[in-house]
Amino acid sequence: MAATKDSRLGEQASTIELLWGPRPQPTRGPKPALSIDRIARAAIKVADADGLAAVSMQRIADELGFTKMAMYRYVPGKAALIALMVDTAAGAPPRLDGRSGGWRAQLDHWARRLLALLQRHPWLLDATVGPRIVGPNELGWLEHAVAALDGTGLAGDEQMDAVVAVLGHVRTIAEQSRTPAGTPHDPEEQLGTVIARLLRTHGDRYPALTAALASASSHGRQDSALDFGLERIFDGLGVLITQRSGTTRPA
Repeated sequence: MAATKDSRLGEQASTIELLWGPRPQPTRGPKPALSIDRIARAAIKVADADGLAAVSMQRIADELGFTKMAMYRYVPGKAALIALMVDTAAGAPPRLDGRSGGWRAQLDHWARRLLALLQRHPWLLDATVGPRIVGPNELGWLEHAVAALDGTGLAGDEQMDAVVAVLGHVRTIAEQSRTPAGTPHDPEEQLGTVIARLLRTHGDRYPALTAALASASSHGRQDSALDFGLERIFDGLGVLITQRSGTTRPA
């Protein structure tokens, strides 16, 4: 048990060093044929095409034309490789501080950029669940979202919870929009088509759902789930921010 724990701690330390440590570049001699960035981008390409399950140290080594042992000189294992992929795919977070419209417009822009990222790399949904080590880019995304709520009067935990609520909504839309092949489609259209087909035969058993879908179709609102959810989250935050303005939060 102790050996397993020590091994896990050692792997975590190696992952932290990989993500956060310096990456010195040789100042003399030929440029190395293999690099951490090249490994990460090759793994991302595989995951984009075939899903996260297709990623392995051996598969990426084969893609790059190197041995598996050569890979371990750069990346300590698969867990570290996935962490590296996540942070590389995330890239630099969107700048929000220069946008007009206050916190609401900033978080709206952040959410849409995040959805675009998750639809471009659907495997990120699988790679970013549960306790894990995050890298500087991913943490930067969170930093910018929380910073958008600075000055609103919300306490730190409320700012974090607000961002988590937005994040959860975006992840739900992204999850609905992906297919087994990993190709994103409009989530409302995809779900609505399946349900509409069923209701043509069984609509009498689900009158409320049938009426709701008919109304949505007549108003052309089948694809508004992202907008609707964000607006309701922001409306609720707006009420809370107004309540917090000029008041002291109870201990």
